[in-house]
Amino acid sequence: MSYRLPVTRWLAAIALLLALLSAFILSPANASASINYGDEVAAMAKKQVGSSYKYGGTTPKGFDASGLTQYVYKNAVTELKIPRTSRDQYKTGKTIQQKDLKAGDLVFFATGKKGQVSFVGIYYGNGTFVGATSKGVKEVKMSDTYWKEKYIGAKRVIKQ
Repeated sequence: MSYRLPVTRWLAAIALLLALLSAFILSPANASASINYGDEVAAMAKKQVGSSYKYGGTTPKGFDASGLTQYVYKNAVTELKIPRTSRDQYKTGKTIQQKDLKAGDLVFFATGKKGQVSFVGIYYGNGTFVGATSKGVKEVKMSDTYWKEKYIGAKRVIKQ
C-alpha cells in the first residue's frame, strides 16, 4: 500500500519544513539564564556553615565575621572585592532598610562598644543571616534577642 500526494502538497510540506528549520537555526537565542547575584552570594555563605571561627581568619579553615563576608563575595560569582573589616564594609554599598533586605545583603551589628559596627553577616532570607560567630559559621535568626538588640543596619553592595 502506498500513498501518493500531489506534487504541490509535497512541495508545500518541504517548504514548510525548510521554513521551520531556518527559523529555528537562524533565530537569535532568547533563552538566557539570569543570575541572581544575591541568591548566589547567600548560597555561597551557606556552604561555609560549619567552618570554624578564627580571629583574623579569611578562609574555610577558619573565619572571623568580616573575613567570611570578604571571602564569600570574592569567591561567589560576583567576584567582588570588599574591604577587610566590618567597619569598612559598613562604609560601602547602599543603605537598606531591614524590611527591604534581600539575600546577599550585608547586615551589621554592634557586638562590642554600643553603636559601633563590630560584626557583619550575610542575609540569607526569611529573617536569617549567615555569620562567623565565636562558635563558628552559623545561620542565625535576626529575631533572636541577642542579635535583635545589636542590629545597626544593612548595606547592599551588589545590584539585585
